[in-house]
Amino acid sequence: MELVYILDILGTLAFAISGALVASDQKLDLFGVIIIAFVTAVGGGMLRDVLINAHPINWIGDLNYLYVIFIAVLLTFLFKSKILPLSKTLFLFDTVGISVFTLLGLQKGLNFDLHPLIALIMGMISAVFGGVLRDVLTNKIPLIFEKEIYASACLAGGITYLLLKKTPITDNLNFIVSASVIITIRLIAVKFNLELPKVKDDIFGK
Repeated sequence: MELVYILDILGTLAFAISGALVASDQKLDLFGVIIIAFVTAVGGGMLRDVLINAHPINWIGDLNYLYVIFIAVLLTFLFKSKILPLSKTLFLFDTVGISVFTLLGLQKGLNFDLHPLIALIMGMISAVFGGVLRDVLTNKIPLIFEKEIYASACLAGGITYLLLKKTPITDNLNFIVSASVIITIRLIAVKFNLELPKVKDDIFGK
């Protein structure tokens, strides 16, 4: 089993658990928890595949994603009190997950002969829109729109990947370097509480 695929599965597990925890906090029933965990884990990749008309859709072509989601929901129901203290570990898996999702989505876009800019956007959608769907369905302002440097880290890593593709380095090394860019930016942003500037007032107003 390839390392990238293992990281993809771990990222899916972390996303699904985060969705299940949010749904549990909202007092949803078992079916609601499964749906929220599902859209959090594979919603971004599914939206990407629909947009670029890729078939089979990500989770339809690989049932392991569904198995991981069900495992995540089961773990949340059985061990929620034990999972909550592992927030740092889940955050690390989540961060690795968005880096892998971004680059896999970007690669898929390029494989479908999309313009690099569109492929870059597809990579970002793969990584962040599961969380957006989760927050919308649970009546919250999506995290990426509110405070955290999240989508921009994905874009930075995707741009790095596109630039390095023009160099002689191997695809595997390019993937590792670009994923590291996403992970590093995300970790630094959270550690130092960095966020993008907000539009508060008209610069030329008053």
